[in-house]
Amino acid sequence: MNYEEIMTQLILHGGNARGAAYEALDEAEEYNFDEAEKLMEEANEEFLKGHKYQTQLIQNQAENAVPSFVMIHAQDHVMTAQAEIQLIRRMINMLRKTERLEKRLEKLEG
Repeated sequence: MNYEEIMTQLILHGGNARGAAYEALDEAEEYNFDEAEKLMEEANEEFLKGHKYQTQLIQNQAENAVPSFVMIHAQDHVMTAQAEIQLIRRMINMLRKTERLEKRLEKLEG
C-alpha cells in the first residue's frame, strides 16, 4: 500500500470512529444504552483499523521521516478519534447515572 492510500485509510477510519462515537452519544442521550454500546464497539473497531494503518505509516516512515501536511492531517484524525471515544465513553456513563437518578426521583415523587 502506498503513502497516499495509507493516508486515506487513516482519515477514513478516524472519521468513521468519530462518527460512530457521536451516534452512540446521541443514542445514550435518549437512554438507548444497548444501541449506544453497539455503536461504541463499532467506533472502537474503526479506531483499531486506523491504528493499524498508523503503525504501518510509522514503520514506512522510519526510513524517510519527512512529514507532510497530509500525514499530519491524517494522524490528527486518528488521534482526535481516540480522544473523543474516551470522552464519549465517560459521557455515556454519566448519562447512565442520570437515568438512574431520574428513575429514583420519579419513584420518590410518585
